[in-house]
Amino acid sequence: MIRKKIIKPKKVVKKAVKKPKLEKSKEEPIILQGLRGMKDVLPQDQSYWEQARRVAEKLARDYGFSRIDIPLVEFANLFTRNIGAGTDIVEKEMYAFTTRGGDKVALRPEFTAGICRSFIQHGMNVLSKPVKLFSIGPVYRYDRPQEGRFREHYQANYDAFGEEDSILDAQIIQLAHRFTQNLGIKNIQIQVNSIGCPICKKNYNSLLVNYLESKKNKLCQDCKRRLENNPLRALDCKEDKCFQVSAAAPQSVDHLCEECRTHFKTLLEYLDELDLPYSINSRLVRGLDYYTRTVFEIYSGTEDAKKNSLGGGGRYDRLIKTMGGEDTPAIGFAIGLERAIAEMKRVQAKPYKSPKPRVFLAQLGNLAKKKSLKLFSELEKNGILTAESFGRGSLKSQLKIANRLGVELTLILGQKETLDGTVLIKNMATGAQETVSADKLVDAIKKKLKTDNVIVLHNNNHE
Repeated sequence: MIRKKIIKPKKVVKKAVKKPKLEKSKEEPIILQGLRGMKDVLPQDQSYWEQARRVAEKLARDYGFSRIDIPLVEFANLFTRNIGAGTDIVEKEMYAFTTRGGDKVALRPEFTAGICRSFIQHGMNVLSKPVKLFSIGPVYRYDRPQEGRFREHYQANYDAFGEEDSILDAQIIQLAHRFTQNLGIKNIQIQVNSIGCPICKKNYNSLLVNYLESKKNKLCQDCKRRLENNPLRALDCKEDKCFQVSAAAPQSVDHLCEECRTHFKTLLEYLDELDLPYSINSRLVRGLDYYTRTVFEIYSGTEDAKKNSLGGGGRYDRLIKTMGGEDTPAIGFAIGLERAIAEMKRVQAKPYKSPKPRVFLAQLGNLAKKKSLKLFSELEKNGILTAESFGRGSLKSQLKIANRLGVELTLILGQKETLDGTVLIKNMATGAQETVSADKLVDAIKKKLKTDNVIVLHNNNHE
């Protein structure tokens, strides 16, 4: 018998594979400062911002403007098509990027194009004319930061649609003037010009290009490039050599068609009637392609001193139609809030003065601390502006705070008062003290403060 030799398979010994050591990824340190050209508005500056916001919103109401808020982000071609491909904003200053979904978008560099998009999208053309819209908020331009010009800056923006008469131009300019006056900026200069309608603007552009071509060797590089797509901006250039060339350039007001000439002449008559401090600046063109006819700018400072531009605007009668809407004349302007606030500080204009509390709530002990939250809420609900220092245990330290705030009454809630359901009212001027029942406290405070002078911050619906 032949026996078969059974060969057992050899055990395969797996060699341990050494895993490479994973290097700990080095985290980038947090940079504890804002991006260049973007700044924080600190508490000590908020009184100026509050004043600017209040003035902007009150004038919007007084002049019949309704509030509209539009997105920070729009499709990029909304700006490239309507602001103008040859403008500085589109060429150098837009924050444009592609989303994960492949949409080409941009942070808004100004308000007007987005408001016009909203006007068309939501069928506002059926509303009674003029349709007046007010906006306030940030805009973004990737420009070299400089004094009064930030990459994120805030504007108060006013637009009116549906009226071609120059009386609306005069009212808008009056509104811009009133805005700065109400901020406490008194020395205001208004510069106005007319760049005509598309017909006379085209003829004037040809004349201007011919002139600038003859002086091309004296222009800066930007203005040489502008000759092809935005020759009007050469008139607005701040370079000394370009300024000298533009001084002798043809003036748009001398080449207006009859209709535009009449429109501008009537505007000046309205401005004279309003007794506004204006002058005609033939080099004033604004930087965006959509402007027609009236353009204007607001400056602070006397004619002899350095003038600071605070904002401006003009007509854009063809923009709505160009974007696909009905033929709708329009005019608008914007004020740069950073510049306006800087000017307020320069001329020492008064900022907003917030109401000061007239009552201080002091509490002593854990039980009183628990009850004080509900008491504070009751005072707030009744419109009594009350200060407090929750968490501070010492009554002495709380009374020091009350003295520093200059309140008239201090309410003291201690262990005894909490158990008795009472509150001690201390007159900070005389030192006199009175104990009142907690359920009668609000009436007692109003009586002591003289009801007519109580600072009421909320209405009954807490809106």
